[in-house]
Amino acid sequence: MATGRPMRKKCLCDIIISQVMECELTIVMPCLNEVETLPACIRKARSFLEGYGISGEIIIADNGSTDGSTSIAEAHGARVIHVPARGYGAALMGGIEAARGCYVVMGDADDSYDFASLEQFMLKLREGYDLVMGNRFKGIIMPGAMPFLNRYVGNPALTWIGRLFFHSPVGDFHCGLRGFNRKAIQNLNLQTTGMEFASEMVVKATLHKLRIAEVPTTLSPDGRSRPPHLKRWRDGWRHLRFLLIYSPRWLFFYPGIMLIALGLLVMLWLLPAPRTVGGVTFDIHTMLYSAISVILGLQAVFFALFSKVFAVGIKLVPEDRHVASILRVISLERGIIFGAALFLAGLAGTVYAVTYWGSSLFGPLTPSSIMRIIIPSVTAVTSGIQIILGSFFLSTLQLAHK
Repeated sequence: MATGRPMRKKCLCDIIISQVMECELTIVMPCLNEVETLPACIRKARSFLEGYGISGEIIIADNGSTDGSTSIAEAHGARVIHVPARGYGAALMGGIEAARGCYVVMGDADDSYDFASLEQFMLKLREGYDLVMGNRFKGIIMPGAMPFLNRYVGNPALTWIGRLFFHSPVGDFHCGLRGFNRKAIQNLNLQTTGMEFASEMVVKATLHKLRIAEVPTTLSPDGRSRPPHLKRWRDGWRHLRFLLIYSPRWLFFYPGIMLIALGLLVMLWLLPAPRTVGGVTFDIHTMLYSAISVILGLQAVFFALFSKVFAVGIKLVPEDRHVASILRVISLERGIIFGAALFLAGLAGTVYAVTYWGSSLFGPLTPSSIMRIIIPSVTAVTSGIQIILGSFFLSTLQLAHK
């Protein structure tokens, strides 16, 4: 009969911990014809894992290389994942999906980042941060590593816009070296397949209130002899476009409010009579443009609400408490009442203008006087109809559904 202590059955926690410790870190590199620099990147990544005793793996997310990069990667002990969908973001998403590590560090395979020096990333990840960004501007940018316009215009401008729009703590939105908790980033449901993937990760991590940290990073010159895949103007525009689309507040709402306010102020200023400033006379022509400003501004505000409600509805972004407060005030019924009141006010003004015309037996009128009645009336009629239709569409977007 066997004696001694009975073997304790493994609980679920033991199994999970065991699986995590089997592969704590996955280093992912997107690859498209990187045969010149790939061996050095893999060797540095391997030296980091071995030097710090970290259980991990190296994944090369190949995006259609034809120069033998995949054979080189396998010969150096990396795991190759073939990603047929083209694009920087597509390659990285494929690599992240295939990763076994609890944590992932991603970086370009052009030898511009030192994969042998990832200790600061691991320290922050082990402290519980969900996303750890490299910051090249707080670290070292070696001579020739970053073009002048990218360093002093493009990257600072796009980072400033990202921080302004989303209140992100990140000081270098486009650093290609970053680490993260794999599950936390997968839960963000990242979608973009191009270079804007870098911005999407930071924006969504900020909106979902993930814990974000930064560490100084060294950027070295690209080790390849061929030109980089990056296209400065095209990719810069794609990043800017993404930031604008993801922030309807700055793209639509704030400009819309400014247009409405400016249009109303000018219209009220010109309503009694023409105004002369510095020898320039402003009359009904300026009033007409102010009316257009009000109408366009109202459209922009509704576009902001439509975009936000739709994005929240399909879980593209988390719910915004400020927008939720606005929507509680702008109900369908209140929208109909307010829109109808504006419409009726404009209709009353139109009737008054017709009556005024009738008093002169429908003959010629002085444009400067009659247009001061017609322009505000038409603006009120148009705005009232917009508000009613917009309220109905908002209500449609908010319908409960499975």
